[in-house]
Amino acid sequence: MIADKLFEIEGNAIQAGYLDITPYRDDLKSKNIGKGAPTVLDFSVNGKKVVLVDDVLYTGRSVRAAIDAIMDQGRPKLLQLAVLVDRGHRELPISPDFCGQERSDLKKRDVEVHVTEYDGENRVVILENGGEF
Repeated sequence: MIADKLFEIEGNAIQAGYLDITPYRDDLKSKNIGKGAPTVLDFSVNGKKVVLVDDVLYTGRSVRAAIDAIMDQGRPKLLQLAVLVDRGHRELPISPDFCGQERSDLKKRDVEVHVTEYDGENRVVILENGGEF
């Protein structure tokens, strides 16, 4: 969706793919984690500018896993991070290069990101005490 929007704005096609970060997670032994969606990268990342896109950045652990997954694919010229919502409260020294919204007040709340392709709408929902905030 983001690659399509950038093409619409810039007129340049952007290669996009998906990463399964499951094997790179640091909590595999402590949680019962199933398989993620398969990695689909129909191009080489070697020497390219790569932007990792994540919906919600919180502890930084998923991003760390994604960085490891990208590095297993090759050596990018530049690696940047774009997130829709930055919740703050990091456990690792990771910060986004591009951010839709910063919200450090979400430590005890859940954040749901809905996208049209999967949910029929684009929106961010902040949940408090199990219900919508």
